[in-house]
Amino acid sequence: MKKMTLLCLAGLLTACGNDTAEPTLESQIEPEHSVNYPVTRKGDVVEQYFGTDVSDPYRWLEDDRSEETAEWVTAENKVTFDYLNAIPFKNKIKSRLEELWNYEKFSAPFTEGDYTYFYKNDGLQNQYAVYRQKDGGEAELFLDPNKFSADGTTSLSTLSFSKDGSIAAYAISEGGSDWRKIILIDVETKQPLEEALVDVKFSGISWYKNEGFYYSSYDKPKGSELSAKTDQHKLYYHKLGQAQSQDEVIFGATDAEKRRYVSGVVSEDNRFLIVSGAQSTSGNDLYVKDLSKADGKLVNILAHQKSDTDLLHSAGDKLYFVTNLNAPNKKIVTVDANNPSVDNWTDLIAETENVLNPSVGGGFIFTEYMVDAISKVNQYDFNGKLVREVALPGVGSVSDIDGKASASTLYYSFTNYKVAPTIYSFDVASGQSEVYLASGAKFKSDDYVSKQVFYTSKDGTQVPMIITHKKGLELNGNNPTILYGYGGFNISLTPSFSIANAVWMEQGGVYAVANLRGGGEYGKKWHDAGTKLQKQNVFDDFIAAAEYLIKEQYTSSDYLAIRGGSNGGLLVGAVMTQRPDLMQVALPAVGVLDMLRYHTFTAGAGWAYDYGTAEQSKEMFEYLQAYSPVHNVRAGVSYPATMVTTGDHDDRVVPAHSFKFAAHLQAKQAGNAPTLIRIETNAGHGAGTPVAKTIEQYADIFSFTLYNMGVKQL
Repeated sequence: MKKMTLLCLAGLLTACGNDTAEPTLESQIEPEHSVNYPVTRKGDVVEQYFGTDVSDPYRWLEDDRSEETAEWVTAENKVTFDYLNAIPFKNKIKSRLEELWNYEKFSAPFTEGDYTYFYKNDGLQNQYAVYRQKDGGEAELFLDPNKFSADGTTSLSTLSFSKDGSIAAYAISEGGSDWRKIILIDVETKQPLEEALVDVKFSGISWYKNEGFYYSSYDKPKGSELSAKTDQHKLYYHKLGQAQSQDEVIFGATDAEKRRYVSGVVSEDNRFLIVSGAQSTSGNDLYVKDLSKADGKLVNILAHQKSDTDLLHSAGDKLYFVTNLNAPNKKIVTVDANNPSVDNWTDLIAETENVLNPSVGGGFIFTEYMVDAISKVNQYDFNGKLVREVALPGVGSVSDIDGKASASTLYYSFTNYKVAPTIYSFDVASGQSEVYLASGAKFKSDDYVSKQVFYTSKDGTQVPMIITHKKGLELNGNNPTILYGYGGFNISLTPSFSIANAVWMEQGGVYAVANLRGGGEYGKKWHDAGTKLQKQNVFDDFIAAAEYLIKEQYTSSDYLAIRGGSNGGLLVGAVMTQRPDLMQVALPAVGVLDMLRYHTFTAGAGWAYDYGTAEQSKEMFEYLQAYSPVHNVRAGVSYPATMVTTGDHDDRVVPAHSFKFAAHLQAKQAGNAPTLIRIETNAGHGAGTPVAKTIEQYADIFSFTLYNMGVKQL
């Protein structure tokens, strides 16, 4: 599957008007209209953990199929949208977002069969469309997800081509759900070839020649497909022309093969199938099957799940893997496929002090290293010999430099917090990069500065943060600021451009991103330092980031908003309940907020590597309970103005987390600040959200933010 180069919409804080207008700010705000929250029924559910009774009065909100829950959602949304629609400048924010958003956006091109394909959005289209051209001819529309549904909520999630490029398989998501349908079409006629495959989840599409492909899914769960637990992932092989019911289970059918996450990848030369199995989001075991042998069997390569290992490349009998086994920052190893056990691995490119993210294309290996979250790229041959350091356009983030082995020109995208994605062509022989397609964003990046600082966390750890704002900003403590973080699952926050952030910075706003422990910016050790019984490190890092911004006069508590999504929603929920005095606005999005029950929904049990579970031990239960946002909202406390956001079709982090957190906040808030929940209907965890909905969401979220920071007019 070719990765799209899309705009990062991780977070923003935005004020709008003309280029010279400054918002009128006051340190405190008295809302011009009061908020009358719906009455949320309290149940009498009590659950016992290691002899401790834990009340769960809003357990009933976990039932996403009940009429009572649906009525509660409707009532909460009415209160929220009545409040938002009364903010006098909301439509100005929306108009400015639409204005800046409205330019053509492209992905890097990629070749399949006789065609070169690319993704394109005309400006305000809800979804990117897929175009193609042959031999440099006129581009034609190939696939238009904007026509998948009337409201734009059905999106294209995966596009994969057979080895000769004659057949395309693409997956669609309806209403933002993680459950997918896979549709196969003839690339020339664009007509379907057979019935769509259904009930596919957390899956790639990896072709074997032109005969069929491997994909993954769970059995359809009993109960709600949006929240019921899914625990046994399976890898299937679909042969073209065969009914889905006849698809062979390759791995995951037996108790011995039971894994929460299973994937299968076919090597580019069609020689090998590599199967990965995992019980959690960190660590996997590994198997190989020689597809050239009629009686080929799955052979175990790596028996334990104490490391992360993936196929990078194959050549003849040689397999190339990228792994963090005995190498927390990752390295590249090779092994003979006939004797692939770990004991036979040979280091090809050794671990360094920086985290490795390699790719291949054009007959070379490209090693992207994160140096304090900033990209550095080297080019190697397949013998591990350094060819050159790739000269990059600046300081920022580079997408994978990858492509087919036969390609002489590869493409990559470069971006940072003030530079919109620009696509470059790269000549593999000379190492020269040239601008292939400049961004059409109407944003003057030279008028802005993006600075990396290092601040000290509670335990003395040095943590990096990048702060971006307009040049000449006065550090007087009065600048509305958005502090964004994630801190989990070995995920790295690297510099990326956001249209919405651009609108915010145009008006003098500050945007700061902290690279917290729990992420992957400094490898496995940095990740592990923010997991399980060390999770509080993540929250301490975020608190310290806020304190740095206040100390250095970028902002103050009256003008600080904190934002994060998913695991970052947990971050915001934990920090706002631990330090409600620190910020004026809190914006937890699709957050994991009930830490005692997160593992009982969908594939949530797979997150236990990062979080641990309440059943694991008394110590783990007490640790989780001590920071779980749902369990730490206290009566009599003045919490910041809060906008909880979620989607009613989120089947990854189920909306019950947000429902219960909002109910507790509304029942216990002692101050005047509003505690609202905005529930997007027919939407999921975020991927594939239509542009129109995205703009509306950000207009709502950030008009709410500015209004509660004291903005009276724009």
